[in-house]
Amino acid sequence: MSKATNWLLYAVLMIGIVTLLGWGKPTKVLGLFFVSGLAVGSLYALGGIGLVVLYRATGVLNFANGAAGAAGAMVAWQLGQWNIWAPLTWLSCILTALAISLLYGRLIAPALAWREPVVKAVATLGFALIILGLVSFIWVDDPRTLSLPTDKMAVQILGMRVTVTRLIVVITAVALVVGIGAFLKFTSIGLHMRALANNRDLSALIGIPILRVETLAWGLSGVIAGFTGLMFGDLIRLEPTVITFMIIPSIAAAVCGRLEHLSLVLIGGLSMGVIENMLTLSNTFKGVRPIAPFVIAALVLLWYQRGAQLTFLKKE
Repeated sequence: MSKATNWLLYAVLMIGIVTLLGWGKPTKVLGLFFVSGLAVGSLYALGGIGLVVLYRATGVLNFANGAAGAAGAMVAWQLGQWNIWAPLTWLSCILTALAISLLYGRLIAPALAWREPVVKAVATLGFALIILGLVSFIWVDDPRTLSLPTDKMAVQILGMRVTVTRLIVVITAVALVVGIGAFLKFTSIGLHMRALANNRDLSALIGIPILRVETLAWGLSGVIAGFTGLMFGDLIRLEPTVITFMIIPSIAAAVCGRLEHLSLVLIGGLSMGVIENMLTLSNTFKGVRPIAPFVIAALVLLWYQRGAQLTFLKKE
C-alpha cells in the first residue's frame, strides 16, 4: 500500500473518530477539545522525540525522562515561591533536567553500554523511581500550580481563543521534528549518532568520538525533558508522579514512530492527545481514556506488520 493511501486512510480514520466522539456536541466545544488535545498530544510527542533522539544515538530507552522533567518543574516552582526572576525559574527547569540526564548518561550508562537493551531500559526505570522518591521527599504532596505569562495571552483561531502557551507547545514539537531530523541527516554529529546506535564497537574502531556524541545525545534529551516537564506542569498538572509517568504515553508515541521516525512520533503523539481529549465527551467511551495511547500504538504496530509472516526454523 502506498504512502499516499496510508495518509488518506489515517485522515479518514481521524475524521471519523472525532466525528463519532463529538456527535451532537456544539461546534465550539468540539473545537476547544480538539485544540486542547493538540496541546496535550504535543507534550506526548515532545516526550517521544526525546526518547527517540537518545535511542537512535545510544540504544537506550530512557524511562527517566519524565522524572527529570518532574524534578525540573518542581525546582522552577520552588524558585518561583522564592520570588526569583521568572525567566530564571523557567531556565532552572531545563537545567535541572539537563543535569539529571547528563548525570545518568555519564556516570551510569557507560557501565551498561554492552548490556542487553532490556537491562538498559530497566536501569533507567530504577533511576526514575529514585528521582521520584527524592522529589517526593523534598516536596510534600500538596496542590500546586505553575503558570506562565503566555497563559494570559491568546489568539483567535477559527473563532476559538487559543492560549499562546498551547501554540508554543505545538510549534516547538513541529520545529524539533524538522530541526532534529535535519541535524541527524545532514551533519557529521548526526551521522555519528546513527552509526553509534547501529554498532558501538565498530564506531569506536573507525574513530567516532563516542564520549562527545553520547554526551550531546543525553544533553539534548535532557533539555527536551525539561521543557516538556515545564509545559506539562503548566498545562496539565504540577504533580511529580503525574509528570514522571507522562513517559508512558510518550513511549507509545515513540512506538508509533518505531523508535526511528520523528515525523511519525509527532503524528502519533498528536493523534493520541486529540483522541484522548475527545473521549472525555463520550459517556460510553470516556472510561477507556487512560488506555487510549496504548491502543493506538498497538494498532499502529499491527498495521506496520500487516502481511508479515513468522518463520520458525527447526534445528535438525
